[in-house]
Amino acid sequence: MRINKADVPVKIDVPGATARQALEFGDATGYSKMAGEYFSMGAGTDISGLLKGLENDLCQSPHWGYMIEGHMIITYTDGSEEEAKTGDLFYWPPGHTVRAESDSEIILFSPQHEHCAVVNHIHAQVAGAAS
Repeated sequence: MRINKADVPVKIDVPGATARQALEFGDATGYSKMAGEYFSMGAGTDISGLLKGLENDLCQSPHWGYMIEGHMIITYTDGSEEEAKTGDLFYWPPGHTVRAESDSEIILFSPQHEHCAVVNHIHAQVAGAAS
């Protein structure tokens, strides 16, 4: 699920302030503490190989975020794909992988416990490849 800023409905528009709001933007039920992250990927980077060994070989943490710049392709468990481009708000449910079509920088908000497990797995994969 993604939406570009221009497509988010304006809810407040007064001199000096504009607020846009997208409702029902993912479900955080059952998650505890959240982590905020800046994440950068160079053009051509595909994290699929680093997710091998996780359930369905995919990231099992949901993410809510904002694409500061770039273009990414998100692939889901069922094989479907969607894009995230500069200026998009997005929600990626559990069961996904990403690849950068161009240099990309995003802000992620993720359940801390679930995403730390994925980050630790990736770290171990990278450490294993370096040895």
